[in-house]
Order: sequence, then C-alpha cells, then structure tokens
Amino acid sequence: MNPVAARRWVAAIATAAALATLPALAAPNAVLGYDDARHLLARTGFDPTDAEVRAYATLTRAAAVAKLLRETRAIALTAPPLGAVATSPLWPPRGENVSAAQKQAFVQQQMRDGLALRAWWVQEMLVTPSPLTERMTLFWHNHFVSAQPKVRVGQLMYRQNVTLRAHATGNFGTLLHAIARDPAMLVYLDGAQNRKGAPNENFAREVMELFTLGEGHYTERDVKEAARAFTGWSVDRETGEFVYRPRGHDGGSKTVFGRTGPFDGDAVLDLLLARPETARHVTAKLWREFVSPDPEPDEVQRIAARFRASNYDIKAALSELLLCDAFYARTNRGVLVKSPVEFVVGTLRSLDLQPEQALPFAIAAAGMGQNLMSPPNVKGWPGGEAWINATTLLARKQFVDRLTRADGQLPTAAIDSRRRTNAAREEMEGAAEGDRSTQGFAATGAASAESARRQRLARQMERGLSSLHFDSARFMAQFPGASPVEQAAWAQRLLLPVLPQQPIDPAADSLAVVRGLALDAAYQLK
Repeated sequence: MNPVAARRWVAAIATAAALATLPALAAPNAVLGYDDARHLLARTGFDPTDAEVRAYATLTRAAAVAKLLRETRAIALTAPPLGAVATSPLWPPRGENVSAAQKQAFVQQQMRDGLALRAWWVQEMLVTPSPLTERMTLFWHNHFVSAQPKVRVGQLMYRQNVTLRAHATGNFGTLLHAIARDPAMLVYLDGAQNRKGAPNENFAREVMELFTLGEGHYTERDVKEAARAFTGWSVDRETGEFVYRPRGHDGGSKTVFGRTGPFDGDAVLDLLLARPETARHVTAKLWREFVSPDPEPDEVQRIAARFRASNYDIKAALSELLLCDAFYARTNRGVLVKSPVEFVVGTLRSLDLQPEQALPFAIAAAGMGQNLMSPPNVKGWPGGEAWINATTLLARKQFVDRLTRADGQLPTAAIDSRRRTNAAREEMEGAAEGDRSTQGFAATGAASAESARRQRLARQMERGLSSLHFDSARFMAQFPGASPVEQAAWAQRLLLPVLPQQPIDPAADSLAVVRGLALDAAYQLK
C-alpha cells in the first residue's frame, strides 16, 4: 500500500465512523451504557474485556472518569528484569588492555537487557489493573523521548521508565524537572557534555520546541542562553545517577524570554512553565492522543486554562478531556489508529489471552513499527496514519490471523519446560542480533542481516503465538443472548469502535465471527 492509498484507507474508515449508528450524546450525569463505556476504556487503555466494559457501563461519565483516575498507579506491578537493577558495569570497558571481544560482550549484554526491558513493559501492560497508567507512561515516553540505541545502557532506560510512570498522572511541572535531570535524557540529548565555555544546545532546544512551548514560541537567543543555564548537569559514571558539577556550570547572567538573571536549569524550566503556550501545547497533544487528530481550538484553550490553573495537575487535564462532549461525539468514534503496542496488547487483553512470555509480543509490535524504548528520533513516533503502510498492515493482519487460527494451536501444557527454556534463550539471543541490525549498531551485509532478522522474527512470533489457545466458543459464551446471532452482535460491540467495513455473518461459527471482526479494517481503529 503506497502512502496515498494508506491515507485513503484511513479516510474511508473515518467516514464510516461518522456515518455509523451510535447512541446519542448523554447528559454528563447519565449512565454511560455499554458503548460509551467501551469507548472510554479503549481510548484510555488497551482494548477492554466484556467484563471491564460492563463494570463501567452502569457509571455516569463523572463517576467513570473519577474511577479511572483514582485507580492509577505510580509503580509497576511486574518485577523488573535482572538487567535493569543489576550492579553490572554501566559503561563500556576502557583502557589499553580491553579487548574487542570484551567491548562486544558489553554491547551484546546491553542489547539483551534492552530486550528483557521491552518484554517486561509489555507484560506490565498485560497485567496492570490500571491500563491508563501504562498508556500515560507510553504517552510520556513518546513526549520526553529517549532511545536505547543512543543511550545504550538498559538500566538508564529502565530508570527513566520508572520516572515516567511515577509522574504519569501526577504533576507535569514535577515531571518536567525530573526528566531534565534524568540520566537517560542527559545522555540522549547530550546534556552530560554541556559545560561552561562549550554549551550544547540540544536539550535547551528540544525542551522548548517539543516538551513545552512548541514551535514558534522561542528565539535562537532563548535557546543559547538556556543552554548556558543547563551547564554542569551531568551523569556519574560509576552510579549512573544525576550529578551537578559546579565547575562546569556557567553562573553568569542570562536573558531568557526577556528576563535576565543568573539562571540555572531549574529556573529556566520554571520560566517555561510560566508561559501559557506550555499548557496549550501539552493539552493539544493530549487531545490528539485521546480525542481526535484535529484539536478544537476553543476546547483546547479552555482545558489548557484549567490545566495551568491547577498548577499543571495532569489528572485535572485528563478529567476535562474525558468529560467533554467532543470525547463522546459520534464524529470522533473510530478516528484514531491504534498504535502497534495498543493493537498487540489490546488484542491479547480483549480476547483474554495470557502468554507465557511477553518478548514475542514486544517483537511483534516492533515489527509493526513501534519498537519500545527506541522511538525513531527526538520527535518520537508520528502516529496516526503513519502507523499504516503495506508492511505494517500486513503484519497486523498476520498477527490476528495466526492468533485466531484454528489449526496448529498448542496448549501451554504440551510444551515441556526444557523446550520453553531453549526457545526463550534462542528468542533472546536471536532478537538481540536483529535489534542490532535495525538500531544503528555496526553491521555488515545489511541486506542479508535484514533478511535473517525477518526470518528470526517470524520464528519467534510463531513460537509465541503457538503457545496460546484461543477458545472462541468460551469467548462468545460470555455475552448475553440465547442465540449465536445475539452473541455475535455483542462481540461486534466489544471489538469494533464503529460498524465493520465488511458485515459479518452472525450465523457463522464462533471462530469465524471473531476472525471476521478482528480482520476487519475497523479493528485497526479506536
């Protein structure tokens, strides 16, 4: 599918969404009902289960949003992988006596740690009692971008993920200050090399353009002066922790946004938070994440004012977004494309599939264009229509097709522990090589490496999927109704945000119904 065809595909589905028969908007104090509850949970988490939807269907908008926000978390439920907390060296070995093999061993270990970290995060998304927490952690990961190919050290990426989750629905100002001192960020945007007499402007520029104000709301002089303010912020080589180096800090007078003083980095961040553009920029980005691709200026201004008045309480902004009429509007149903992570995790959750290992599914999302911990550049994943092209759409279809295929499904008990152990080791080692070939590490024979990577990906995916058993009869039995036709109607309401592009045969067997819904173009949307 070429880019033009991809845009037409998304536009066609968006048109179908606008024309679909959906319930009329309800008063804020009226109960949500099944369809609005499903919409709320799909937008703020991953595709929900029928039980989750029914638990929210009896609540009012206000009560449902309050419940979502009240149940957010600050720490992960899943224990971190060993590599994320081990006391192994954080940096490559140096010195005349260090061999090439030792350096390569360090690089390979960091790759394996990174893969384990991706698997850990996918596992947390699958089991978390608060999908909104993980969605917001993922949102901030794509806002305050760092990527392992440059940071390299898995422990630093893990610590940043912990920081993002701790403040995911807390206070934006606190998060901004924390991320500015985050070691992974200091490495990624070269802050660790920013010192008096040789200021590095990377972080100062991105904190204005991407993290707070947005384009067009600062000058080149603002960037240069702010870069001086951030000098002296660095990373301790032994511990990997933030360290302030007074001798490297430029304590002279700076002029930023027309204000003059001996500003340090924290003072510049406070100046950014004082600007109204910051609240508007972040609010507009939250709107595109949760409501629609095109923010409504008046609503963004209203919510941004509330956000700023709350001293940047993220929950205050989310509450306003999730309670506004635009969020529930007919024309805003099915207009957002699921990201690969949402697609993979949401499918597993909504179909109630619990994989033994999460790594194959982290790899699956990467194959669809979203490699966790490795956004493509400082601007992050562009999202929206960019998620869909010939390669990624085929990968999505193949994922669903294999997951719901009747033949070749192996119950978990049929795989002995030795085979599981060997397969896990092969997955980790093979995927590490594939990660290197696609993330900019030195490699030769790029074409053959890419071919080998694709073959490994197919094998890893097959092993992961073959360990799952989708029981379509049990899935359909959860819905009310005395006939298969009634149950099929409920399945459609759960799995699709709008009417399907290809109407299903409700009289077909249960597996055919689920496959038809999951392979429909509307299943790509939320």
